[in-house]
Amino acid sequence: MTLVVADLISFNAILIAALLSPGAAMLFLIKSTVAGGRAAGIWTGLGLASVAALWTLAALLGLDVLFRVFPWTFSALKIGGALYLIWLAIQTWRNARAPLSKAAIPAGRTVLSGMLVNLANPKSVLFAAAVILVVFPQGIAALDIAIIVLNHFVLELVFYTGLALALSTPVIRNRYLSFKPVFDRIAATMLGVFGMRLLMEK
Repeated sequence: MTLVVADLISFNAILIAALLSPGAAMLFLIKSTVAGGRAAGIWTGLGLASVAALWTLAALLGLDVLFRVFPWTFSALKIGGALYLIWLAIQTWRNARAPLSKAAIPAGRTVLSGMLVNLANPKSVLFAAAVILVVFPQGIAALDIAIIVLNHFVLELVFYTGLALALSTPVIRNRYLSFKPVFDRIAATMLGVFGMRLLMEK
């Protein structure tokens, strides 16, 4: 079955709506950018986009079927992800009053951190599977799968890069530094809520 441009546009519209809804990924990118600067935000966005596209690839290849046949695989990923988000929340809360390090954060570490945040939410593959089922016809060719996954990656990377560029302006960064303990504790609370919600949801 040939990929139709209109289907790809519909897919992108749903993705943009999802990206604009504040979640753990956006929250982490905001924190990473204002704390580590523009480069840290862009590298974090690269990690987030990579795993988001990976979840879409997994959905296209039928990983959601594996989750339904072997529910324990989904439960294991979800519990692990929830515990990671809760750990992030605790670390953010504990370091809320700590001054920011002036040392540059290695790119590899920021990419990995972004990847881990999106890996912490295996529900993303179920979301992707639901969107794909509604938007795209069955029997998508391998080339079309590659186009969909690359499109998802580029869209997320452009979105997160733009957000990082906006957040790294001196005015926003200085405002963050002025209220760092408050912002960090809000972020910690929200990350903790995301983690707890993952643990409690069936």
